[in-house]
Amino acid sequence: MNIILRELKAHRKALIIWSVCMFLLVVSGMSKYTAYSAGGASSEVFDKLPQTVKALLGIASFDVTQMSGFFAMLFLYIELAAGIHAVLLGSGIIAKEERDKTVEFLMVKPVSRGTIITAKLLAALANVVILNLVTLLSSLLMVSAYNKGEPITGEIVLFMVSLFLVQLIFLFFGAAVAAALKQPRTSGSVAASIMLGTFVLAKITDLTDRLSILNLLTPFKYFSYARIVEGNGIHAGIALLAIGLAVGLAASAYILYRKRELTI
Repeated sequence: MNIILRELKAHRKALIIWSVCMFLLVVSGMSKYTAYSAGGASSEVFDKLPQTVKALLGIASFDVTQMSGFFAMLFLYIELAAGIHAVLLGSGIIAKEERDKTVEFLMVKPVSRGTIITAKLLAALANVVILNLVTLLSSLLMVSAYNKGEPITGEIVLFMVSLFLVQLIFLFFGAAVAAALKQPRTSGSVAASIMLGTFVLAKITDLTDRLSILNLLTPFKYFSYARIVEGNGIHAGIALLAIGLAVGLAASAYILYRKRELTI
């Protein structure tokens, strides 16, 4: 328990900064909704954009004049920000003892490595949950302030459930990368680079259906925004796949961390 509290305290400032940034992202994004919902030049510009440009911007076939379509477009950037936070948190919380030369602090305690990594991952999970809740509350607040049509509270909740599963995948992926690499200083950049690579891959597969098989390699494509907007919810099989992947990555982090030689 002491290790969990120590990690929560160590990441408190970063969590506050990320939470504020996520709130501002939602606020700034939703503030643009009136320009599209009212029609006019802004709406016409989006209608005339080529399909490839729409795909790259995350618009796809969404009607951005409707709140559900506009929020789906905004969610792309919310998910990217949350993914960056999760992967950096996962890698950092595992690597920071070696990076900051504080390994002795943990090694002199009468606890096993399994207990140490469990405490670290629980603290990281708490951070992810809090950021997800901040994003959910921010989204509900701002959508209610701008939405003049049908409420989309259910869709927002489903978006955040899918976001949480993606966060888990990248959190445990970052932890596994940090546990596997011998150079803790590079774990964050390596994990973040791979994560951003999956985002780029998601944009590439948006451009053509011929590469849809590659969607299995990018968590950003596991959950269909269109499916949620259309009221069909989250595919149960995909949700189970995401949970299984997160569990597998967490198990890998455990195994690799317990076997590695820590640099003092």
